[in-house]
Amino acid sequence: MKANRGQIEKALDAAGQGLAPDCRFFLLHGPDEAGSAALAKRLERAMGPDAERIDLDPSTLRDDPARLADEAASFSMFGDRRWIRVTGMGEESVPALNALLEAEAAGNPVIAVAGALKGTSKLLKLALDHKQTMAFASYQPDAREAEQIAVAIGREGGLRLSPELGRRIADLTNGDRTLMAGEVEKLILYLDAAPDRPREATEEALDALSADNPDSDAAPLVNAVLGGDLRGMHRELGRLAEAGTAMAAVLRPLLTRAMLLANIRADFDESGRLDGAVEAAGKAVFWKEKGVVTRQVRIWDAAGIARVIQRLAQAERASRSGRGLGDLMVRHELLAIARQAARER
Repeated sequence: MKANRGQIEKALDAAGQGLAPDCRFFLLHGPDEAGSAALAKRLERAMGPDAERIDLDPSTLRDDPARLADEAASFSMFGDRRWIRVTGMGEESVPALNALLEAEAAGNPVIAVAGALKGTSKLLKLALDHKQTMAFASYQPDAREAEQIAVAIGREGGLRLSPELGRRIADLTNGDRTLMAGEVEKLILYLDAAPDRPREATEEALDALSADNPDSDAAPLVNAVLGGDLRGMHRELGRLAEAGTAMAAVLRPLLTRAMLLANIRADFDESGRLDGAVEAAGKAVFWKEKGVVTRQVRIWDAAGIARVIQRLAQAERASRSGRGLGDLMVRHELLAIARQAARER
């Protein structure tokens, strides 16, 4: 069945507490994959830290359609609660979903993140039509929703954000949930906030940590990478290495800028007016950076900047492995992006 936000949140909480046996399968889809991931996290929190999570990929379900139903009916070998997560689910998984829905029993909840699906998708049609499924589409939040999301993220971590600061964080990150969570997390750490010791966020703290601060150490590297300045990129990497800056620290401002370029590019492609598209971005473009941002939008078309965002997201995941291999992965991705930008200049 098709669900609204209130219904999907309530159902995920209930499934995590073992109170929704009638719903076997949750399909999270839509262009806002960060929003879908946030909902999947809701089920994970409801299941609890001791629950066993089984991760399946679409190729496994394609080759073994019975696997999904088997996992949903199996007991944990450790006696803990159990749930199944599928990432990147598509049409190849329709036989597996059919097997799950036709099975006599399925005690473990199954959740899938599928990304944007066409209206003709067989997977989407099955999830919408069956009474033991629930499907919800996530779309990029509008300004008001993004502000509320930022405030809610802060509240969960013990950080009190005023509506004005929530709006500013939403503007800085163009409403991207993942980027907003990163900005709020930095504030939580900076102010030593926690649910049992709440702190009030301040303009001064956000100024000190803001990813789009044009005076930040990472700003020259951001412009060098996305502008195709290979010599400048190597110079900035050397400077940051001397300062002991971890590569993970430069990825958030790079992702923020890349998301900004993607939004401006989409507006530009629709209107045909680049200056108007840059102006429409409002405060997300610092006035001193308008010329630089305009040149970067000219370099990257919509498909190109989408690939950049994907590569930076992959590099961010690699960076979490710690220094060493993670840092090498980040440097490799930055070089590949800068080389592509240099070719397009």
